[in-house]
Amino acid sequence: MEQISLDRLTGLIAFARAATLGSYSAAAREMGISPSAVSKSIARLEQQLGIPLFIRTTRSLRLTHEGEALYARALRLLHEAEEIQQAAISTRSGPSGIVRVAAPYPIGVHLLGPALVRLRERYPRLVVDLRIRDQMADMISEGIDVAIRVGDIPDSRLISRHLAPHRICAFAAPAYLARRGTPTRPEELVQHECVNFRFQSSGQALRWPFAVSGKIVEIAPEAGIVADVSDVVASIVIAGGGIAIMPTYLAATHVRRGELVPLLTAFAVTRSNITALWPESRRASPNVKAFLGLLDEVFVSPPQWDILIGGHPQPDRSQ
Repeated sequence: MEQISLDRLTGLIAFARAATLGSYSAAAREMGISPSAVSKSIARLEQQLGIPLFIRTTRSLRLTHEGEALYARALRLLHEAEEIQQAAISTRSGPSGIVRVAAPYPIGVHLLGPALVRLRERYPRLVVDLRIRDQMADMISEGIDVAIRVGDIPDSRLISRHLAPHRICAFAAPAYLARRGTPTRPEELVQHECVNFRFQSSGQALRWPFAVSGKIVEIAPEAGIVADVSDVVASIVIAGGGIAIMPTYLAATHVRRGELVPLLTAFAVTRSNITALWPESRRASPNVKAFLGLLDEVFVSPPQWDILIGGHPQPDRSQ
């Protein structure tokens, strides 16, 4: 097997940085060398490979088709090199450097954010880069170490760990219930003000599932207010705006404060699962192991928030 030369490795690093940052000058600043050195290094790489990597104009730098294919591979190479460096450092001093984590907004706000304080106290050399997003991140190209996902996991290349059921339930504020009464069955919701959640990814409003007589029944409520951020839905309900369906882990804090009351808990369903994912290349990373240890503390079984809400959740078989 032909061994990669130091010159070609330097060219790959320059190429990957330029592609990520969008310019030779930005890559040069990050690498601590001159823009001309970056340009020459990439030009030598193109000559060695026999393919053009960039389409260059006075205003932009775009990857060619061949460059796009090489870019993904070059990123994997650089991330592996970073892992080797962090593992070597951690062998001496424990978890250190950066661990990059991606999570949906409500999980990041209500579960991970407060717990990160404990992780930092435990490992002061570890820096957590928490990226909040509802879209599925490309873990390889973005260098994500651990991702938290809700729902189906399509990428079998990743290692996964089940964390907790994703249970949803109906909630309302005490003042609203005092004014309008408390529903005892899902069909009574037509007599109430409803607040609904809309998915940003699809633009579709949430259909409310309930377990009725051993079957899953979905209701499309006539909502007076619809919002595409779960915490906004919660704030509207807390203000007395009506009844809403929301994740139990999101509502639990407000239930403890007396701001929300769980409703129809006997009809609640477990809609999907909360799962942690990480690449095979991160399996031995001390940083990833440290973060996974924190997840084990946050997501105990059964979850404390489901114990607080009560009821007997049933799986949602409508998916």
